[in-house]
This record gives sequence, structure tokens and C-alpha cells, in this order.
Amino acid sequence: MAKHDPALDALFQALADPTRRALLERLVRGPATVGELAGPFAMALPSLMGHLKKLETAGLIESRKDGRVRTCAVVPAAFVPVQTWLDDQRALWEGRLDRLDAYVATLMEERADGP
Repeated sequence: MAKHDPALDALFQALADPTRRALLERLVRGPATVGELAGPFAMALPSLMGHLKKLETAGLIESRKDGRVRTCAVVPAAFVPVQTWLDDQRALWEGRLDRLDAYVATLMEERADGP
């Protein structure tokens, strides 16, 4: 049975939405206010805040409030578990595909050698 990590699940759920990925792409360039983040999106502010809350709950961003202005920033270390999982999957599948390639090559050699 697969090992399930709720924190990793939350990260992938947060990354699953294209709006949230677009918000992260903007925040990678530097911190931004909610108003700046809302500019490119044709959605109500409460909807945008919902996306930001999902990112913050997953630990991908952090926000601070200064008076009436909320500023968000990306948390680069939060992506480490995702990268680690992807690296592990890549290694697993590369190993499987290498073994499959070797098996097919062996079959092809046996077929070429004949009975």
C-alpha cells in the first residue's frame, strides 16, 4: 500500500489549480499585495482570497498585514517535499524503464539468434 502524506497531499491540491499556479508564478518574482495579485484576474476579491488561503494553508505562501494592506510572499522551502517526491518518482520510473529496455534488448537478441 502506498504511503500517504497529508502535507504532500495539501501541496499537490494547492498546486492543482491554474489560478493558484499563476499566483505562485507572480509571487516568485517577489512579494505582492492582494490588490496587485488581483489585477490580472477577472474574479471577485473573496474568490481570490480563497485561492490565497489555500496556498497559505499548504504553506506555499505567507502573508502579513500592514494596516489595511495584505502582502503575500512565496515560501521557497515549501516546494522541497514536492521536488523530493518527483525526484523519487523519476528515479523509480527510470529504473523500471531501464529494466524494460534491457529485457526487450535481450528478447531481440534471442530472436535474431534464431532457434
